[in-house]
Amino acid sequence: MIRLAWPLALAELGWMAQGLVDLVMAGPLGPAAIGAGSLANMLFYPIAISGTGLLLGMDTLVAQSFGAADPRDCRRTLVNGCWLALALTPPLTLAIGAMIPLMRALGTNPRVLALFGPYLGALIASLLPLLVYSACRRYLQAVNVVKPVTFSLVSANLVNVAGNYALMYGHWGAPAMGLEGSGWSTAIARLYMAGVLVAALVWHERKSGDLKARFAWRPNWTRMLCLVRLGLPAAMQIAIEGGVFGVVTVLAARLDEVSLAAHSIAVNVVSTTFMVPLGISSAAAVRVGQAVGRRDPHGTAASGWTALGLSTLFMGSAGLALALAPHTIVRVFSGDRAVVAQGSVLLQIAALFQLFDGFQIVTTGALRGLGDTQTPMLAHLAGYWAIGLPISYALCFHYRWGAAGIWVGLSTALIAIGASLVLLWRHRVRRLPATLGVR
Repeated sequence: MIRLAWPLALAELGWMAQGLVDLVMAGPLGPAAIGAGSLANMLFYPIAISGTGLLLGMDTLVAQSFGAADPRDCRRTLVNGCWLALALTPPLTLAIGAMIPLMRALGTNPRVLALFGPYLGALIASLLPLLVYSACRRYLQAVNVVKPVTFSLVSANLVNVAGNYALMYGHWGAPAMGLEGSGWSTAIARLYMAGVLVAALVWHERKSGDLKARFAWRPNWTRMLCLVRLGLPAAMQIAIEGGVFGVVTVLAARLDEVSLAAHSIAVNVVSTTFMVPLGISSAAAVRVGQAVGRRDPHGTAASGWTALGLSTLFMGSAGLALALAPHTIVRVFSGDRAVVAQGSVLLQIAALFQLFDGFQIVTTGALRGLGDTQTPMLAHLAGYWAIGLPISYALCFHYRWGAAGIWVGLSTALIAIGASLVLLWRHRVRRLPATLGVR
């Protein structure tokens, strides 16, 4: 589990670093560029990531086929995952492109809007490479080939930095395109990521025979519909979670500037710690799916509990760090005393849900390995929108707890989701022998 999980966790951290690098390098372009870039990313990523979420069903199908020693079925899922990525590109492009006239109609600041359109257009060009990369990644990690995934994301950060330097500021003979140049640099980096994984895929498959003879390239509509059936709840879960954090950020924006800054810092910190269990979750989906394919109930249970154990070790340590050294962590982002004081309170609240944040994402991966993507989606819908968000709103505004009230609501939601999914996993594990037809 560790051999599979640590490269995937590192890859998730590399993914997060791309956005931070773009934000830092856009700083000298001024507030309008920062605002336009943040607005474009806020609109692009929920739509794009929902598209990649539809490909998460590949984890289940490829891992289970790999565990059943059926490489032909693994390749069938890969091919249809790539066809699905191609089919998703036009509607997602239209949905993202519609944001430009929408922002104009909503009266967006003209200086921001002038930079927003070209930058978002460049990001749209990265959509197909991003989806192809996602399909290849899901296949490779499900067959235990993870090092190319890590290499592609870590090295893509270097490509992105070089592209930003050249295209944003006009170095090395390139035109100075400003914020739009950052968008094209991102597109180039994602094309590079997709190319690396396609090359790794070809190298992996050619080791065992003729590449052309072993792939059926025509789309199989039954398999594609199966991918959508598995992936749609996962995509909706991503949208549910992203939507909640968007809403609570809007709530924080109704408070004073110090509260918004402290909230933003706390979100960045917990998003960083979350990347590690997110990588473990992918490994759990693969290992559980492979054990299901082998019809091995003991291996299935052991894979899920091992992943939860690794998450507990890391997130327990992260929770202790947030509880014991919050001031030190917040000072990395801001030297303002008021921001440090309030941000420290928020991190101490966040320390309460670190373990449960790990539980909810790792059990989501383990259940995906079993083929269940609907139950985690329903748990997130109920936990965030029926429990967490009402508590956040009431504590923040009715009881005047401010940003601390928002984070108590988030903690309540994550504790409820994490605990319920672990109990569900425990229930499913007990039924595994009957489920897999093993005595």
